[in-house]
Parts: sequence; structure tokens; C-alpha cells
Amino acid sequence: MPVITLTIDNELISGREGETLLTVIKEHGISLPTLCHMEGLSERGGCRLCIVEVEGSSRPLPACTTPAREGMVVRTRSERLENYRRMLVELMLAERNHYCAVCVSIGHCELQRVAAELGVDHVRYEYLSPKLTMDLSHERFGLDHSRCILCTRCVRVCDEIEGVHTWDISGRGVKSRIIADLNRPWRDSGTCTSCGKCVQVCPTGALFLKGAVVGEMVKDPTMLARVLEGREKKEWEG
Repeated sequence: MPVITLTIDNELISGREGETLLTVIKEHGISLPTLCHMEGLSERGGCRLCIVEVEGSSRPLPACTTPAREGMVVRTRSERLENYRRMLVELMLAERNHYCAVCVSIGHCELQRVAAELGVDHVRYEYLSPKLTMDLSHERFGLDHSRCILCTRCVRVCDEIEGVHTWDISGRGVKSRIIADLNRPWRDSGTCTSCGKCVQVCPTGALFLKGAVVGEMVKDPTMLARVLEGREKKEWEG
């Protein structure tokens, strides 16, 4: 791909045409908070935490879905961006019931880590406190809707990597929920292969291994990369 030149945080850097801003930014060692993004999956641009300021745009743009272009001038840090990111995390925390002290993923939760990095130590908005259920019907795994941030990593990994599309989203806005096979109990899914990929890519304690207690649910961040590497090797050898 042709090489392009752009300015990020007052530094002239190079990238490749067709890459997203997030890819170029990460390739040059600049850190941006993300929750819906995961290497190896398609981009959704849902969490909006990777927003950046682009000269010529009146509003911040998500770096994960914005193509890098020749001559772009980009800022990844500013008071406005930091305020937006803190607000977004606070709204996520207020929308569901994120009781960290009793969560299986406490200490290993990406939402918790991002909140700490952004200095979110309280929530300024009214908690919605929805009455949400859990699906513990599966023999090995559980789904806690209270912890879900609707990042759709589970939907995308099931569709794009496992190829069965067990998961989807039902409803709109605050009524959105992750569902299995047109809203069946997980155990009754006719498509789920029980591979556990959805559990491993979940950034919070929404999808978890049954039997895990507080703080025990540790996800493997290398799982998806290893799966993709193994497939590429098999295709090359074949």
C-alpha cells in the first residue's frame, strides 16, 4: 500500500493508505483507550473512547473507523477529549449494574482499567439500575447482562472467527441485550459450539466461566491472535 504522511500530536509520522487512524497511532507507540476494538475483529466504533481531533472536522472522530489520509493533522490528547472519554465511561457505569466488589473479573476488567486510567473515581449521572437477568443455562459458561457494555466483541468473534453467529443484539438503546439464537436460553442454542471464544474476548465480567468467584475470571488476551496465526499457518502449509 502507498505510504502517506500525517501529523499526530505535532509529530510528522508515516502510515499506509487504507489503514485506520487507530492502526497508525498504535504503530507509533501512542496509547489510546479502547473497549470495543480488538485486533483480528472488524471495527464497530461503538465505545467512542478512541476519539481524536482531526483538523477540519467540527467534531471528534473515532480513530478505529476513520481512514488515515495524506496530510491529516490529528490530536489524540486535549482537555476536551479527556472530558469526553471520562463522560463516556461514566455513562457506561451508570447504564448497567457494575458492582466491582462482587464481580468475577475485578482486577482483570478492561472497563475498570480504562476508568482508572482516565481518573474516573465517581459517576456524575443518575444510575439507571435496570433489573437484569443472568443466563446460567449453559453447562460451562454464564452471561450476566448487568456487566455487559454492548461492545459486540462476542458477536463479532462468534460470527467472524468461529463462523456460527450464535450471538446478536436485541432491542434498541438502553433496552439492548445480547441474545443467543433469536433469544433462546444459551443451553438451547443450536449453533453454539461451546468454544469459549466469546468469553475470552469479553472485556468485562459479562461472559464468564461458571465456578469462577470474585476476581478469578482472567481472560487470555493472546487467544484470538493465536487462533488467527494458527489458521494462517494452516492455509500456508495447505
